[in-house]
Amino acid sequence: MTQRDIISENDKMKVPEDVIASKIFLIRGLKVMLDRDLAGLYQVETRVLNQAVRRNKKRFPPDFMFELTKEEMTNWMSQIVISNREKMGLRKPPLAFTEQGVAMMSSVLNSERAILMNIQIIRVFTKIRELLGTHKEIMHQPEEIRHKDQEQDRQIKVIFEYLRQLEQQKKNEEDLKARRKIGFRNE
Repeated sequence: MTQRDIISENDKMKVPEDVIASKIFLIRGLKVMLDRDLAGLYQVETRVLNQAVRRNKKRFPPDFMFELTKEEMTNWMSQIVISNREKMGLRKPPLAFTEQGVAMMSSVLNSERAILMNIQIIRVFTKIRELLGTHKEIMHQPEEIRHKDQEQDRQIKVIFEYLRQLEQQKKNEEDLKARRKIGFRNE
C-alpha cells in the first residue's frame, strides 16, 4: 500500500465537521459527546465501546467521562426531540465524554478508524473552543465601550459643572459692578 493509497483511504473515512459538531452537547457546563454517537463515528457497537471503557476505568476519571443522571437524560432527549425511550434502545443512561475523554478513547479503542476519528473530533472541539474565545472577545467589546461612555459622561459632567461655576462667578462679578456704592464720596 502506497502513501497515496493511505491518504485516499483516510479521506474515505472522514466525516463532515458539522456532523461531528452536531453530536457535541453542553451538559453540566461541559462540551461532551455521548457514547452512542462516538460508537457510531467509530463504527462499533455502543456496548463494545462501553465495555472497552469499563475495562479501562482508570483512564477515565470524572472530568473525562460521566454517566448522565435521569434529569440530564430527559434534557438531552428533549434537545434531540426524542419522545420514546424504548425506540432508542436505552436501558441505561448514556456515558458522556469530555474532550479529554474522547482523546483517551483512542488508547482504548485500538483501531485505525478510532485514531482517525479522534483526530477529527479533537479538531472540531478545538474549532469550537476558538469560536467561543472569539465570541467572548466580541462580548467584552460592548462592555469596554460602556465603560468608556461612562468615563466620558463623567468628564462631560465635570466640564459642565466647571462652566456653571464660571458663569456663577461672572454673574457675581457683574452684580458687584452694578451695585450702587454707598458711603462717603470725595468730589
